[in-house]
Amino acid sequence: MSGSGVGEEIGVQGARSRAVGVLRVRGRAMAVALLPAAAAVVLLAGGATGRLTGGSWDAARWIVTGLAVLVLLCAAAVAVVIARARPALSPTVEIAERSAPDLYRLVRDLAERLDVPAPSAIALTPDCDSWLEDRTHPAHAPVDAPNGLSGTGAGTGTRHAPGSPNGTAVGPGRHRIPAAPVLVIGSPFLWWMRVAELRAVLAPVVAGTGPASHPDIAAARRFVRGLDAAAALSGRPGLGLIRRAAFAVVGRTARLMLRACGEHAALMERGVATAASERAQSVDYGLRIAAQEQVGLAYAGWDRLLTRVALPAWRMGRWPSRLDVGVVSALTELSRRDRLADGFTSRLGERPACDLLEEPGAVDEAASLLAARLFHGGPAAAGPDWSPVDWQQYPEEVVDRKWRTEAARLHRVLDDMGVRPSARPGESAADPSAARVLGPTLDRVMDHLAGRGEEAGDALAAGISAEVAREEAAAVPSLPAPAPIAGTAGDALAFRGTDPLPLLPLLPPRTGRELLADHVTAMVCCAAVDTAGAAPGLDWLDGPALLMGGKRRTDLAGGVLSLVEDGDVEPLRTWLASTGVRSEKPVRLV
Repeated sequence: MSGSGVGEEIGVQGARSRAVGVLRVRGRAMAVALLPAAAAVVLLAGGATGRLTGGSWDAARWIVTGLAVLVLLCAAAVAVVIARARPALSPTVEIAERSAPDLYRLVRDLAERLDVPAPSAIALTPDCDSWLEDRTHPAHAPVDAPNGLSGTGAGTGTRHAPGSPNGTAVGPGRHRIPAAPVLVIGSPFLWWMRVAELRAVLAPVVAGTGPASHPDIAAARRFVRGLDAAAALSGRPGLGLIRRAAFAVVGRTARLMLRACGEHAALMERGVATAASERAQSVDYGLRIAAQEQVGLAYAGWDRLLTRVALPAWRMGRWPSRLDVGVVSALTELSRRDRLADGFTSRLGERPACDLLEEPGAVDEAASLLAARLFHGGPAAAGPDWSPVDWQQYPEEVVDRKWRTEAARLHRVLDDMGVRPSARPGESAADPSAARVLGPTLDRVMDHLAGRGEEAGDALAAGISAEVAREEAAAVPSLPAPAPIAGTAGDALAFRGTDPLPLLPLLPPRTGRELLADHVTAMVCCAAVDTAGAAPGLDWLDGPALLMGGKRRTDLAGGVLSLVEDGDVEPLRTWLASTGVRSEKPVRLV
């Protein structure tokens, strides 16, 4: 046996032994629940045979029998709740085989090369990760599951349930349940990676279907997922007092068993991962090393794209509909700027993995909408206040609108604070004519902050923070159950994971000073666009950008920070003079 084969066998055996450890916890819990019943049987048998008679034994029989019945009822209720608790699903975009036959074929061939069962289906997640997800719980299965990888004639060695067609098991209510886990793929991988790189990255993931098919490992995973789902029931909103108390008892019991089997479960998963990695070494081993470099690069570009580019749009009620296309542009730009990534763009001449999809645009749109829901909490469908935006429209419809919205908010707060408009050149501050200003000016902002110490900045920052908080509270979107993207791939694309999504914030909340700096920067950019011929732009790594003479200006931040932090206006006035921006001219707001 080769070294990799020995390593795989060790990993599988370790995972199996730890799975047995998890199942032993379940067995011990059952034994504890049956212990009073066993004692009751002994007492009843003793009474029936005449060995344990008398008043004290009769009382003990009634007490122990009643206790046994109560414990059995409670144990049965806990067992039913754990068995029927609905484990959480990762929010994903389901990809039916008819919408990605080449991708399904690639994964099926990969599973055949690895000699493991093929995944039952493929789904995409708007993140840089890939994994296998077991969806065999009856509550998760659709009545008619889409065509899967383990269909008739796949030739991958998938074990079919007796009497079940196409490699699926039939559960309660005649649900058809996939017999193998679902392969979840990070959507950025499909657009940035080439086909060969994607196959190399997916090899150790797909190899995990082998250990996952072992009965002990599968049973241990189902038990742990049931415990985890039951432990979360007590935190569900809208429960009555009695149900909340009952679920609290169930949750405490589930958490106790989770602690007992936690170490076994963690070591079991480590053994599964080891076995899968060892088996995958026979497939594209050399290419896997280079592909892992692309995984790291994709993480970096995806993070920058979401935090610097997508987040400003989401805050404006717009969601970029081609995030995965954008990540290619972001990573290409990163490769140009970072010498460590130099040369990666030469791969772009090879076939991209998104070519394995029939309608990559529809898939990208669905993944982009799901990303907005996950990371920002946006609605599940487009609407008047939540509309998609193309990259060509981004500078005008997001960047320019963002600047003017923030500038308008800045002046509203100044109005609320009673700050007078700035006097025009040649007018004294005491002139009543100083208030006759055609519109909001940058001078008004600079005059208020210049030389007034920290109090002026703190008061303005507090006012902006309060205004932003009120607007965000009023704009909290509802999250209805997601639906397929209308007018694209029809029922070939669907969302899974319809429970309320946990919000995954990309950035910590902004401080008052950060908000103030953003708003002053927006005011300067509005003045530059309106008085100096500048234009809004998009930088793939840094987000909204100010373009002057067709080139991005990156030297504005220093002057703004000097004004906001120290009340020193001279650096900003120097920058304005060098660029021809007229601070006394009113700007257009939204």
